[in-house]
Amino acid sequence: MKYSFIVPVYNRPDEVDELLQSLCRQEMKDFEVIIVEDGSSTPCKDVCDKYAGILDLHYYAKENSGPGQSRNYGAERASGQWLIVLDSDVVLPDGYLAAANSTLSTLDSKLDVAAWGGPDTAHPDFTPVQKAISYSMTSFFTTGGIRGGKAKLDKFYPRSFNMGIRREVYQELGGFSKMRFGEDIDFSYRIVETGYKTRLLPEAWVWHKRRTDFRKFFRQVYNSGIARINLEKRHPGTMKLVHLLPTVFTLGVIALILTSAVGRLLMYYVDNDEWRWLCLTPWIPIILYSAIIFTHSSIKNRSLWVGLLSVPAAFVQLMGYGFGFIESWWKRCVRKKDEFQAFEKTFYK
Repeated sequence: MKYSFIVPVYNRPDEVDELLQSLCRQEMKDFEVIIVEDGSSTPCKDVCDKYAGILDLHYYAKENSGPGQSRNYGAERASGQWLIVLDSDVVLPDGYLAAANSTLSTLDSKLDVAAWGGPDTAHPDFTPVQKAISYSMTSFFTTGGIRGGKAKLDKFYPRSFNMGIRREVYQELGGFSKMRFGEDIDFSYRIVETGYKTRLLPEAWVWHKRRTDFRKFFRQVYNSGIARINLEKRHPGTMKLVHLLPTVFTLGVIALILTSAVGRLLMYYVDNDEWRWLCLTPWIPIILYSAIIFTHSSIKNRSLWVGLLSVPAAFVQLMGYGFGFIESWWKRCVRKKDEFQAFEKTFYK
């Protein structure tokens, strides 16, 4: 057995069904699938039972401990040389494993590559909101272009929605930490810091559903903003300029809105239309940015509706991350709390 797919699941039986269907359609068949039910109240065992005679499928149920620890649980029971970690909300194209194997079969040693990751995209059948969220997470205009750009084949930091690791390296480094958010980036950093190589495999891409509404999406990116400070504390020097851009964007939008509000107050209390420019001018950058997002997404997705939805998705993606980053900076850097004191809910015990 060369490949082991490891999928932690929490209350997502329908998504698991679609993922397992896509695994059945793989052109290459030499793999096992390990589903780890992480304390779900709506388990997916019945779904897994449907595929028991089709796939080499192993289903495990345990108490809730978070996705990172569930992946570790599955890795302990895996037999493959390569462990491929997937989120339950992805779907694989038919040639996914064959495409990955064509590259990995030429890399015999963990010194050649210890871990790899692949890009993600939206499926044509996804809802308009899912497509808009996918656009915001992958577009150059939202900093999402850093997620698997083809220019960076080496020193790429794989994410847990589509991540392969050599089993021996996984065991050597102890797998994922108990961080609830950013645990996959933490693991990737540890792989590189140990001296191993990571790699982007552009051909090993997945369809990624992500969140289904903007409220859940905001919480996701907000937690990512929190995780960035924690990651910098654990791995000094890993924070780059691009990680600060959402916070700069957030503060800029707030400043523009406040400036417009001040102008309106001056018009009201001073009773002078000369302040009208102060009400309207700050909105010009926001309107121009929204127009860029709308136009680019509409062309890319061939849908005006998806283009329109991409505007709030972009603001949620950038400002959600920015607000999380600001809160984490305040608690970790200003108030000097450690990661457990500052955000107890972002760690599993």
